[in-house]
Amino acid sequence: MTNYRDILRLSSQGVSKRGIASSCHCSRNTITAVLDRAQQCGISWPLPADWTDAQLQQVLFPEKCVSSKRKMPDCERIHREIAKSGVTLSLLWNEYCEECRLNGEIPFMYSQFCRYYRRYASTTKATMRIKRKPGEIMEVDWAGKTASIIDNITGESIPAYIFVATLPCSQYTYVEAFLSMNMESWITAHIHAYQYFGGVTRILVPDNLKTGVDHVSWNTPTINRTYNEMAEHYGTAVIPAG
Repeated sequence: MTNYRDILRLSSQGVSKRGIASSCHCSRNTITAVLDRAQQCGISWPLPADWTDAQLQQVLFPEKCVSSKRKMPDCERIHREIAKSGVTLSLLWNEYCEECRLNGEIPFMYSQFCRYYRRYASTTKATMRIKRKPGEIMEVDWAGKTASIIDNITGESIPAYIFVATLPCSQYTYVEAFLSMNMESWITAHIHAYQYFGGVTRILVPDNLKTGVDHVSWNTPTINRTYNEMAEHYGTAVIPAG
């Protein structure tokens, strides 16, 4: 909840909106809205000692205190499901809406659904900072989920394999679909990625896939000869992911 008491207190002491925003961890737009509403309501510092932020919100922004009749999304379940392959927030929102319809409840709009989930995820998801040098590494792999294309003559569905190359520092990514995961496609994909990025990184990091690594080993993986020759041609080093 916004710290209304401190906003009013600091403002009465002549602290700038930038300073109040930094101290109360909220935006300057929020500071402006609170001060404008306080002036309209005739509220100023000092406040009665027993007033809480909840009471202040009731006076300043009564519209925010109206209880919603909409069903809150189960953010914990969403967090578990979104980790599964092929699951998206859009798919989970549709399931949530269908569940609400069956139970006679009112769902939130998609934007609100996402906002509640992202707020939950930002407080629960563990993260680790990994330092990367710009342009040093290109991570490459075939994407785990196969796509498909439709033959416009026969109508046949043909599997398409997705090559992904990413520069981890900037998260700049190149993606291309191929009809095969053979060595020719693998090498071609690298060439196209280099052309797209406009240069060659010092290190190539494949994810121990069979196309580029003949023998998978945590200690001494054996790099495919053709792949190694390509790396030598471009002056880069292949270091499979550990």
